[in-house]
Amino acid sequence: MPIINRRNFLRSSGSFAIPAVFPLSGLISNDTSVRSDWPAKLIVKFFGDGEMYEPTDYIRVLQEADKTTAIVKDRYGVGGVVEALEKKFADITGKEKAIFMPSGTMANQLAIAVLSGNKSKVFVQETSHVFRDEADAAQSVFQKRLIPLAKNETHFTADELKKTIEEMSTAEAFDTGIGAVSIENPVRRSDGRMVSLDEIKAIRNYCITKKIPMHLDGARLYVASAWSGVSIKEYSQYFDTVYISLYKYLGATAGAILCGNATIIDQMTHLIKTHGGSMYGNWTNAAMALHRLEGVEERFKAAKERGEQLFKTLNLSNHIRIEPLNQGTNIYRLTLAKNINGTAFQTKLNQQFNIRLARPDTNNQSLINVNETILYQSLNDLVNAFGKALKS
Repeated sequence: MPIINRRNFLRSSGSFAIPAVFPLSGLISNDTSVRSDWPAKLIVKFFGDGEMYEPTDYIRVLQEADKTTAIVKDRYGVGGVVEALEKKFADITGKEKAIFMPSGTMANQLAIAVLSGNKSKVFVQETSHVFRDEADAAQSVFQKRLIPLAKNETHFTADELKKTIEEMSTAEAFDTGIGAVSIENPVRRSDGRMVSLDEIKAIRNYCITKKIPMHLDGARLYVASAWSGVSIKEYSQYFDTVYISLYKYLGATAGAILCGNATIIDQMTHLIKTHGGSMYGNWTNAAMALHRLEGVEERFKAAKERGEQLFKTLNLSNHIRIEPLNQGTNIYRLTLAKNINGTAFQTKLNQQFNIRLARPDTNNQSLINVNETILYQSLNDLVNAFGKALKS
């Protein structure tokens, strides 16, 4: 088997051989026909964090799941697969209880409100979803004063938090109390970059001394776990409440799980109702998430390995460069050589090889996400597709 190098990567118009140093053993089988949870039309999507099913595929996957274990519906979030999902996540996070919620915004806001009690100040990342993307709900609905730290950065440090709190103690005339600290990890508005575990520990240690509770917006926590090697349970132990999304990579069309101590979670049922989030049936989303939880960590690990192998091989060419971001997770930066037509490259991958990615900008760059759809095609097929698209 010939070794690909920069000189011969684009020489041949035929197939490219994968170097022996990049074996396919250990990855998910290339025979996608055996996977009932994969869509009928296999498309590799270098965007988003996981498969988002079309209605026909969603129904088919639920039917397959029901054949394995009968789906039992809930009633207003009680019983059935909702209860099973809640118990599963309580075990995964190491928390006493978990509760299904219709959205991540509700999970974040109710967690922060309950943790804060009658204290008004809540410290958040300036780039966080809580601060930028939840319609000022903390202020307008829950009367909380969000205090953003680390403008345009991924996260603040324990020292920055400590300094701000110390300064506020003398800079303000009235002490309204520090209710909570909220941390998003990884951070969507920072291109999926992570907060280091060491920094989380340092922030937690400081908050313990000040008796400040902590909330984790872990919407994409499985992504952080896959790329950092830190387990979901280990991340969760440093927070009083943890939210995880059900639709970003678990296939559901909506939904969130909030985990924490029983004294916190037991307050949520009433709050969900009073804020309009109590729905008669939640089983379609809970059943999908419960089904897709099986093996999700292995799929992320395999996707990460497949991406690393693919990018290492493609980077042998002078025509393309794909590099991880600093503190990054599943989002990488793709740069094409100046002589490559980015639009033609993207179009060929899309139309001829069922590979979707963002159109390169005027600098011939784009960001690409690695998710489990990268497993829909073999490593050989992916290399061949990129090679032929570059030649076009």
